[in-house]
Amino acid sequence: MVDAVHKVANQTRGRPRVVVLTGGVGSGKSSVAELLARLGVPIVDTDAIAHRLTGPGGAAIAPLCEALGEGYIDASGALDRAKVRALVFADRDRDARQRLEGVLHPLIRRDALKALDELPVGRPYAVMVIPLYFEGSSFQQLAWRVVVVDCPVELQIERVSRRPGLDRSMAAAIVGAQVPRETRLRGADYVINNTGDLAALEVEANALHQALLKAGEVD
Repeated sequence: MVDAVHKVANQTRGRPRVVVLTGGVGSGKSSVAELLARLGVPIVDTDAIAHRLTGPGGAAIAPLCEALGEGYIDASGALDRAKVRALVFADRDRDARQRLEGVLHPLIRRDALKALDELPVGRPYAVMVIPLYFEGSSFQQLAWRVVVVDCPVELQIERVSRRPGLDRSMAAAIVGAQVPRETRLRGADYVINNTGDLAALEVEANALHQALLKAGEVD
């Protein structure tokens, strides 16, 4: 459980309480976000924002080209994710991740806060999906509650290795570059166990929604 300072909600005018949804790569954050969206919960997905920023003609492309080099932009004008993964996780350039995040994180924060401020007023809470929340996210002062989607590391690696263009060794490197599972669990207000099927996950998502609504009434 996080301490009281961490749980202070930054509720500027009209802004709903922010529930951070996080978890290791392959844990199932997107599935949980989709289930909560079906319940009417507004979702701001920083991963989706990052994809838009790094897509063809995205706002991050020019500064990323300068930070990483033209070779990391593909023929469509998008960030070449496979090349960047190899650069970062094969450790050919120890500063590459820092340069990448130095460009992306401020832009992601800008667009995420804008999306949050544009949500309809009166919602009990909104979910912000932040994959690297415990890696030093600049969003920590926004969090009212933190939800961690959890599964064993081996299951993470198995799921990630099924993605196109990723083998088991790269999947293991990506998982290993994130904070340890135990760190996320220590920082969680709520934990969703995603080791079962979608029906089981839906039960957990529904229970989480009810718990958050109740917590909002108390606070």
